[in-house]
Amino acid sequence: MTKLAHLFQELQKVTADLHQVNSWAGLLRFTLLGFVFLSLVTLAWITPSELLFGGTSILAGFFYAFWLICTHDMVHQTLTGWTWFDTLMARSISWPMLWPYGVYAQLHHLHHGWNGINLQDPERVQWTIQEYQQANFLQKWYVRHQWSVDIFVFGGIGLIVKTFINGVRFQNLVPRLRQELWLDITGMLIFHSLMLTFVITQNQLLHYLLLWLVLERAIGVVVQTRDHLEHYGLWGKWGNYQLTQLYTCRNLNTSSLAGWLMGGLNYHAVHHAFPNIPFNQLPEAFERIQEVLQQQGLSPMQLEAGYLKQMLWLSRHPSLIAQKNSLITTGDARWYGSANQHETIELARLQHESD
Repeated sequence: MTKLAHLFQELQKVTADLHQVNSWAGLLRFTLLGFVFLSLVTLAWITPSELLFGGTSILAGFFYAFWLICTHDMVHQTLTGWTWFDTLMARSISWPMLWPYGVYAQLHHLHHGWNGINLQDPERVQWTIQEYQQANFLQKWYVRHQWSVDIFVFGGIGLIVKTFINGVRFQNLVPRLRQELWLDITGMLIFHSLMLTFVITQNQLLHYLLLWLVLERAIGVVVQTRDHLEHYGLWGKWGNYQLTQLYTCRNLNTSSLAGWLMGGLNYHAVHHAFPNIPFNQLPEAFERIQEVLQQQGLSPMQLEAGYLKQMLWLSRHPSLIAQKNSLITTGDARWYGSANQHETIELARLQHESD
């Protein structure tokens, strides 16, 4: 048996009992987040105070973002394990914010197969050095300020547009995307037609549009931050698929509450290597996988600073994906196949070398 095969077998063994979905834990998370959001958005809608409207709307947006993160678990059928529930509720809470859940679900499966392997990955956010060199002045400025622009300017709308574009782009590769595009668009049109009819008859159109915009801005901050943190600066292909996922996804050291709100995705490397492990089992899986890596003489997964600290550091050090000039053939690579063929180059270093 090769070392890679033995590693795969050991990882499967130590995580075998962690794949069982606790339906009630997932339902509790979904229900609590939904209840808090609906309570806050109701308060924002009925309050006559502009100050209270602003504060509760922003807070509602943050909880809506955490609620929407539940749809990620639903893609993998790891929230409740009830297919009908995860499918129906995911669409129900996504369409009000124009989030094309069905398209996202199909693209997300591509992402899991292509992360660190295929640069066409629809969820890749980091630019390659070749893309940067071929970019115009405005695009280069964007790459240098990508984090702040994506999080605070493009926000939720930016992710919606990107998802629709990729849905159209990959529909020949994934024919199911055509059906999902039409289903998402139809669902959104029905929902918003009903809502607009109601608010117009109540003479509340401006109020409704303002509330939607505040929610979109707050949601955008959370989901764009998460989207960037999960993989930025880690692109690469290692000895096999599981090693690639373990080393090209970011794990973050957070509180238990923050981890719960984010659906365990602070252990993103574990989720990518074992997408069928539910959110509440990811911390335990992380510890077990670390032990296996240590026993096999491999580098452990990194556990980096929390969401805010890591976001601030990475946003101040924009970087690009570059092809290595030569392969490193020592240490982990010598025993477990080819070394990572890519490296991350900070823009500051690239600009210094070009001067």
